[in-house]
Amino acid sequence: MRRLLAALLLATTPAFAEPARAPRQMVATASPHATEAALATLRAGGTAIDAAVTAQAVLSVAEPHASGLLGGAFVLVWDEGQRRLRFYEGIASAPAASADRLTAGGVGPATVARSGRSVAVPGAIAALALAREAHGRLHWAELIAPAIALAEQGFPLPPYLAQVIRARAAELRRVPALRALYFDAAGEPLAAGAPFRNPDQAEALRLLATLGPAAIHGGPIGQALVEATQAHAVPGWITLDDLRAYRAVEREPICMTAFAHQVCTAAPPSSGGVAVLQTLGIAERLGIARQGRDSAEAAHLFLEASRLATADRRRWIGDPDRVAVPTRGLVDAGYIDDRAALASIDRAMAQVAPGTPPDQRGALPAESDPWAEAATTQVVIVDASGNAVSLTTTNNLNFGAELTAMGVTLNNGMTNFATSPGTAEAPAQNRLEPGKRPVTTMAPTMVMGADGRPMVVLGAGGGARIPDAVAAALVEILAFGADAERATARPRIGAQNGVEEIERGTPLEALAPALTTLGHAPRAVVMNTGLQVIRRLPDGTLEGAADPRRDGIAAGD
Repeated sequence: MRRLLAALLLATTPAFAEPARAPRQMVATASPHATEAALATLRAGGTAIDAAVTAQAVLSVAEPHASGLLGGAFVLVWDEGQRRLRFYEGIASAPAASADRLTAGGVGPATVARSGRSVAVPGAIAALALAREAHGRLHWAELIAPAIALAEQGFPLPPYLAQVIRARAAELRRVPALRALYFDAAGEPLAAGAPFRNPDQAEALRLLATLGPAAIHGGPIGQALVEATQAHAVPGWITLDDLRAYRAVEREPICMTAFAHQVCTAAPPSSGGVAVLQTLGIAERLGIARQGRDSAEAAHLFLEASRLATADRRRWIGDPDRVAVPTRGLVDAGYIDDRAALASIDRAMAQVAPGTPPDQRGALPAESDPWAEAATTQVVIVDASGNAVSLTTTNNLNFGAELTAMGVTLNNGMTNFATSPGTAEAPAQNRLEPGKRPVTTMAPTMVMGADGRPMVVLGAGGGARIPDAVAAALVEILAFGADAERATARPRIGAQNGVEEIERGTPLEALAPALTTLGHAPRAVVMNTGLQVIRRLPDGTLEGAADPRRDGIAAGD
């Protein structure tokens, strides 16, 4: 694993290793510590959602740039006893005192993106708590204990975290609390393998173990968050009342048939879920399964599907409690047919505009243009009873607002709103409003087998690249019969980030001339999407894989 990670950091091609296999239960996360702790929770009699709480608490310590106690989350849960799929939404929301744009008062975008004002009302723990009430078994104290021990005792700094610290070193060094955590006595970023502890976060975790979510939503952790945001030069809008008022929401997941399987994912305010389903449906109709798996033709068709999905998700998705979102129309089979008919195997579309889905209502909204998410992490779990969880959780950008409260990274989820509110005639669906939930590309997903139970549980980190990572993995599995490891490690491609991208240092770069001939303008970039996959084989064996681009592992028994 260490050799593989070192190779990846040098931008070489991800290797196709063997996936983990187990007969009863499986966990895959972006951190060995989180995977092992979650598996221990399962062995202690916990359910998949209990193990997800453990994993999130540990990831707050071990992958603090990507997610934590004070971020947002989507939780997709299969309850085997109920034979029902449920979706719990805990995206970080706008405080009551929010203006109509984050840059109000003339604050520049780069400044406000890493400020007290960028911190949204966190919802990750609230969403996990809501899911745990319905599907959990163990007490908070049991679930949080491994994270407390890890924060207190410390661990060697993981390679990918060290890489992220180095990439943001100039900015992190300027913040005393972050400098104390992530830099050595000489002021240099901690190297991979250096001892790392976070005793302040251990104290926050103790409060969470004792008080539960109330520690954040009106309690001492929440108070520390408010104080940290108010102390910044661009102070936050968030108050303790906002934290007390926050509620996670259960919403209906959205599903669509693709490649002869029912695929279910997160509903709005996720734009990623709609994009995953549209990309799959369009790619299937364009005949991607008839192309060579690693061919320029397959890459071309996937890019076209991604471009069409991107146009729709940016135009139509918003907080469904505040704006009309034509969710069903966007994944309607006839509408997907119409969108696919716009593309051709012979030539890239010159321009891609959003469509008009059948249940669109009201005036055409303005296109949303938020800052791109980057720091997100993924947990997938199947327990011995057949319950399953796909948890996507985020601080938004790497290290969020670049502020901490009790050693916990603060999100900068306010940057997920549109940069402009639009106009009175064409307001942006994703415009900033008090109490509103922003659009996010997070897309925890499950594929149902012929027996109606999950046969694939997956999701990804990576911001705007999440829908492409999830959809491409599903094309690999459903169209080309790939195992979990190949689906996670295969080179990335997509257009959800607003431009056509191929993964740097992989065989996909060799396809660039052919794609250019077809009319594309591919750009080779590093794509550190953290995709995790669990696949149930026909004999019941569980197969798991964690993305080799990050530090994670899959394990089970």
